Amino acid sequence: MHPSPATSLAVAYRIAQPIALDARFTIAGFTVLLGASGTGKTTLLRALAGLLPAQGTPWGGLPAEARPIGYLPQGTALFPHLTALENAAYALRGTDRLERGRHLLAELGIADLASRRGRDLSGGEAQRVGLARALARDPALLLLDEPSSALDASTKEAVFAALIEAVAARAIPTLAATHDPAIALLAERLVLMGAGGILQEGTPRDLARHPANEEAARLLGYQNIWRAADGRLVAIRAEDVRLDDGAAPEGAAEMLEGIVATVHDAGHAVRVKLAAPLPLIAMLRSAPVLTPGQRIRLRLPHRRIVAVGG
Repeated sequence: MHPSPATSLAVAYRIAQPIALDARFTIAGFTVLLGASGTGKTTLLRALAGLLPAQGTPWGGLPAEARPIGYLPQGTALFPHLTALENAAYALRGTDRLERGRHLLAELGIADLASRRGRDLSGGEAQRVGLARALARDPALLLLDEPSSALDASTKEAVFAALIEAVAARAIPTLAATHDPAIALLAERLVLMGAGGILQEGTPRDLARHPANEEAARLLGYQNIWRAADGRLVAIRAEDVRLDDGAAPEGAAEMLEGIVATVHDAGHAVRVKLAAPLPLIAMLRSAPVLTPGQRIRLRLPHRRIVAVGG
């Protein structure tokens, strides 16, 4: 058994292939590595796990089997012909390995899945069994690659609540690589990765208030980014834009009058794109019937507008 893991871990890795990366950041608690597809998130996780050649710390130069790492790849990669119990206990050794595997399944609330084959598990069930297998090594670092890819919207929240609770109970630094902004909302620490490497890191709250640049702002969910009259680059999320209905204003706001380009009913809200004076996107939760070509006034609350960079 490995010693109790540190609560944080400094990473400094240089990778040449298949994507050139020089990544330096800190993993603390449940850390999310957020980036668009193709930026190298999986490459970085595989390098940390010792599955790709790389230089750096921690554990640079050690073979994969010597690294105290639990790795849950995208799609979980369970053995379809083995039971959930056999999958969970796969990395364990000793005559009591199945007993220890059963204990892991029970800890994650899935003891009832023990006899089910890997091929018969749902996405959420497979995710938890894969987590049990990754935790079986008593790792000093847990790596999760696109952990929401096999989950539907109805199970995502429950599966992640269980996952975060499990790793928090063990105080294991965890790095979850994803392009899903919903997962970023669950992070204790957030690391943004762009095409050129690490863009920014910190708490989700701090990053949302102070995106470092336009690429970081878009990763953080700011669909509207423009140059203000004073020359600053500023941004606002689509869901924070309001339709001006003539009611008493709720705080100071920028007023913008423009022409509707497109309207899409998203069920919970109406997605409106403005054609002019700038291509602004708004998600309006309560709005009258709107049509392309119609002129409307929108309110951009000052408290929801953030400065980008600087």
